[in-house]
Amino acid sequence: MTKGTTRRARGGGNPRDLYADVTAKIIAELEQGRVPWVQPWDAAPTMPCNAITGRRYSGVNVLLLWSAAMERGYSASRWLTFRQALNAGGNVRKGEKGTMVVYADRFIPDDEKVRAAENGDEPNAIPFLKCFTVFNVAQCDDLPDGLAHDPAPRPILDIIPEAEELIVATGADFRVGGNDAFYSPSQDYVQVPSLSAFRNANDFYDTAFHELSHWTGGKKRLAREMKGGFGSPEYAREELIAEISAAFIGASIGLVPTVRHADYLGFWLDILREDKRAIFRATSQATRAADYILAFREGEERREAA
Repeated sequence: MTKGTTRRARGGGNPRDLYADVTAKIIAELEQGRVPWVQPWDAAPTMPCNAITGRRYSGVNVLLLWSAAMERGYSASRWLTFRQALNAGGNVRKGEKGTMVVYADRFIPDDEKVRAAENGDEPNAIPFLKCFTVFNVAQCDDLPDGLAHDPAPRPILDIIPEAEELIVATGADFRVGGNDAFYSPSQDYVQVPSLSAFRNANDFYDTAFHELSHWTGGKKRLAREMKGGFGSPEYAREELIAEISAAFIGASIGLVPTVRHADYLGFWLDILREDKRAIFRATSQATRAADYILAFREGEERREAA
């Protein structure tokens, strides 16, 4: 594998641009009207994880795996490498197509090390992506019991205690009432209409965590830049972060995600087409926002995997 932001394609040829490859996959989904952080959960909403280690995937890899699950009809959210399947006593069925996931890393070129040593500076690290292939447990045979299936989905009740407890645990100024859902950066509070204003409790909590995801960007917390008026590209970027973050939170506690701002689809496509790294930044910030909120759960373990 070559060092840098690209990987050499098999058999030589031009270097492979992984940022462009991943962005193209997400754009293709959005162009078809499929939102990769919403559609895959007809069976059981949950965060994808490694079937062997139990570590959750994070960032853009969540979207890639959810998209693959939707496209191929997988109901399980557990994934593993070809070698992991063999080491577990199972195997990937012949002819099965894997799913690419990526891992971000940094390296310091030798000439940069020399320059830094000569000047007494800190060497500058260069970011790059690695990619590898994983398979859903549904693509495997003979895996041990307990690896091949997810837990049964939890029924959605009118009031979801875990969601209620998480909202309270954040300590946010969370107000219920009115006709609009929003976060006020200037006054640092969240407001959502009452539960009775929604079609169901699931949509109420999805909306609550969307707005709380905006709340994480406040100056006292993750301090994201929250500039730009309604309809601006900056506003659309922040909405994208909140949409994905709310989906990550919901999948972690058993909610079925919904799209609050489908009208921003065109803006999101423009952003991704103009910048091949935009989806990486958005999912990274969404992961941070979701982790910030989920960390308020008692005993929450922040588990991530590339």
